[in-house]
Amino acid sequence: MARCVLSIRGGGLDDMKYTRFERARIVGARALQIAMGAPVLLEDAGTTPLEIALRELEEGIIPITVKRDKDKKRR
Repeated sequence: MARCVLSIRGGGLDDMKYTRFERARIVGARALQIAMGAPVLLEDAGTTPLEIALRELEEGIIPITVKRDKDKKRR
């Protein structure tokens, strides 16, 4: 099983493809941050932390990166 680690960093998301599991983890982690009082990175935010996190992911401004094991082969 491939190991995927999320870390909080500046710089946002790269132009790489994410699996549906990575996307769910990124959006969930960011929505939790917003719900706990983290600043929103959008001017026109949604109504719920989940909507805000989804919009931030679509615009590529979420300050979370994904680290993958390069030794593992993805299917």
